[in-house]
Amino acid sequence: MQVNPTITAAEIARLAGVGRAAVSNWRKRHPGFPTPVGGTAASPEFDLGEVETWLREQGKLPELSRADRLWRHLAAATDSPAAALASVGARLLNRQAGKRPRRPAIDPAVKPLLPEIDALADELTPPVAFDELWQRFSAPAPGRPWATPNELADLMVRLAGADGRSILDPAAGSGATLRAAVRAGCTEAYGQELDQDLATLAGLWLALRGVPGEVHHGDSLRADAFPGRTFDAAVCHPPFGVTTWGHEELSYDPRWQYGGSPPRTEPELAWAQHCLAHLNVGGYAVLLMPPTAAGRRTGRRIRAELLRRGALRAVIALPSGVAAPHGVPLHLWVLRHPATDAPPPARTLLVDAADGDLAELAPRILATWQAFTAAADADVEEAGFARAAPVIELLDEEVDLTPARRQPAGVSARTGEQMIRTRERLAAVVRDLPALIPQVSAAPQTGAALAVTVAELVRSGALQLLGPLRATRDNDGRPQTPVLHARDVIEGVGPSSRGDRPAGEPIPLAPGDVVVPVVARRITARVVTDEKASLGANMYLLRPNPAALDPWFLAGQLRNTANEKQASSLSGTLRFDIRRALVRRLPLAEQRAYGEAFRRLDAFESAIRQAALLGAELAQLAADGLAQGSLRPHDEA
Repeated sequence: MQVNPTITAAEIARLAGVGRAAVSNWRKRHPGFPTPVGGTAASPEFDLGEVETWLREQGKLPELSRADRLWRHLAAATDSPAAALASVGARLLNRQAGKRPRRPAIDPAVKPLLPEIDALADELTPPVAFDELWQRFSAPAPGRPWATPNELADLMVRLAGADGRSILDPAAGSGATLRAAVRAGCTEAYGQELDQDLATLAGLWLALRGVPGEVHHGDSLRADAFPGRTFDAAVCHPPFGVTTWGHEELSYDPRWQYGGSPPRTEPELAWAQHCLAHLNVGGYAVLLMPPTAAGRRTGRRIRAELLRRGALRAVIALPSGVAAPHGVPLHLWVLRHPATDAPPPARTLLVDAADGDLAELAPRILATWQAFTAAADADVEEAGFARAAPVIELLDEEVDLTPARRQPAGVSARTGEQMIRTRERLAAVVRDLPALIPQVSAAPQTGAALAVTVAELVRSGALQLLGPLRATRDNDGRPQTPVLHARDVIEGVGPSSRGDRPAGEPIPLAPGDVVVPVVARRITARVVTDEKASLGANMYLLRPNPAALDPWFLAGQLRNTANEKQASSLSGTLRFDIRRALVRRLPLAEQRAYGEAFRRLDAFESAIRQAALLGAELAQLAADGLAQGSLRPHDEA
């Protein structure tokens, strides 16, 4: 008997992009809302098809692609999305090979979805169909494993030199780094993963793409699936801080060739030596490491031995947040299996790329690494960014390899020129401030204007309300157009590439649009002028009818302090429902007069922010220059 997939109230909320309270309200206020078909009174379950039909009829569910629809059915049909996706992958692989799928091998929860699976395979081909579902599986979600982001995985495999070579990932997860290696042109891909379902997913992806290799299930440190085998390159995003990694039973393991057995509290150094043990001579391994691994006293013996023997070639500090859920600036360690008869290199590359955006910094990191390896013991010196540090200098009492602590000071003879330019820019901004202050009158207003909510303006046709869009990390195959993120609006800067991209099709912004972040310390509204960008996640887009509503007037009304109370959620004052915000109803000509004052006020605030930034930069340049001797006090007669 076919069993329809069910969905909980929390999953309905995620499906519709609303809070759990909204689903409770729908159940109370709408008699036609689907009735529970299972679960308990405290946690009822609903038929997924009935819920989708009701949401679509109510205009609360956007049109979904076949892949989106199938993935939501898969996620709702089982407690293990990884196992369900593995079952789908096996069926797609059989279809690709022309084999008839064996009925007993199909997950019972997936059986009702077989027609959708086959239709998606017919539409996209089995490899692309599996790839589309894998991307949705790897997007951040509660209870879901975190995949290494594509930008970071691509940088890792390029540093390792995967093109035209065999590669190993001993902590493969669902295969993000192996996929990056395939994109980079590796000839063979191998991996091992502790989670059986994830290992199956990674192996299925390789098989569907026809890539030679295999992914084994098991603990790489305790039960190495590739004993005695070596590869041209390795990449690894090991689990951090797992002290039960097998320290006791592996004390005399032959892999510990650099400083002996790693301490129990240094599991990452065990992974580093595991990768080195599986490299061909001259091959590179790139590991994602916690920043503490570069400086903890318990690991200094192994760090020192890696340096002495020429195995540790680079430590690269990355920007914060490049690999969720870790919020700290992680490091990349680049290791090389040294030849026993070759003299060890005299320098190790230290790169401090902790400030900035990885998408912008990755080409510079790669170019610096290539310049360092192009010549033996190349002398790399980029103030504040990269330095080829002498190994003898690093072998001090601490053997601290944190890049920021080994960089030369960023000031130079140009500090004076930078100070002059910054001072001139600050003076120009300050000079323009008085002209930007809005001219307003303190005369009392006669009569009180009627105020209406944003929701009422939408119903009357004076305003169109779009969003908020949910966030996703699925960027594969999507045009990388600039996105105006909520943080950009709050900080008063232009569109950027930072942050998660919004789910679904991009919504282009047009001049006159007003955007409002859902979550902020204060209600913030920006009028779009000439930004060529699309709407970011977790933001409202308000598009005024120019015949009824002036955008600058609307933005000024929304940011009213009273609206922070009016539009904030009951659970706190940081989340806003802009539909509840009040806007005064005024004739269009009067709106435009107010709108011009709000526009000037916005320019004034922008100039104040710029002056504060320039002032801080000027003070820091002066302090650095005076302290390090590139500037001296001016002699006054």
